[in-house]
Amino acid sequence: MKIILRRLMLFLPLLLLTSCFDIIDKVNVKADGTGEYTVILNASKSKTRLASISKMETINGKKVPKKPQIESKINEASRIFKATPGISNVKTSVDFDNYIIKLSCNFKKIENINAGLEQLKAKNILGKMIPTQIYSQNVGKSFTRNKINTFKTDYDKMSTADKEVFNNAKYTSVLQFENTIKSQTNSSYLLSPNKKALKLEANVLDFILQKKQIQNTILFQ
Repeated sequence: MKIILRRLMLFLPLLLLTSCFDIIDKVNVKADGTGEYTVILNASKSKTRLASISKMETINGKKVPKKPQIESKINEASRIFKATPGISNVKTSVDFDNYIIKLSCNFKKIENINAGLEQLKAKNILGKMIPTQIYSQNVGKSFTRNKINTFKTDYDKMSTADKEVFNNAKYTSVLQFENTIKSQTNSSYLLSPNKKALKLEANVLDFILQKKQIQNTILFQ
């Protein structure tokens, strides 16, 4: 079965069946380059609909994934991250009442997260279109969210029903640092008053259609 969101997201095939969900990723980087990474998939706004769908075998010609299948994928992702050098303290949680999935871990350097995502792709937990080399840093001097490929061509090829999945989907990125931020190259990121955090928030479609860009280079004082 061709599940569209496997191309774009982690772990939650049920999101294919609703357009109201949030993706949140957080990176907290210490002065020495170590830190914590968290990704959250939150479909609580659609929990009533998803609870009903989860009891069905198929919908719109697509097989409905069951809880054991979803949990199996999450556990496999956790095992892969735990086996990635530089990554530790991997934790996962699944709330099937509110349809919220969370994965968090610590890293020795942000590039360890790239390696973990690459391993997920190699094991077919992530689709081939998922970017993996998304972070880099020069410890104490700069932090970069690398440019990723556009999904517009693939989106344009989707059916109208499949495109509706993204209509109300939201994406939020939070970057927190011990070092004070001097400058950044993407003004779409909001700078916190203490100049130690950045936030980017938009509809998923804004990124697919290139109305907003994710890439950013942050320089520290």
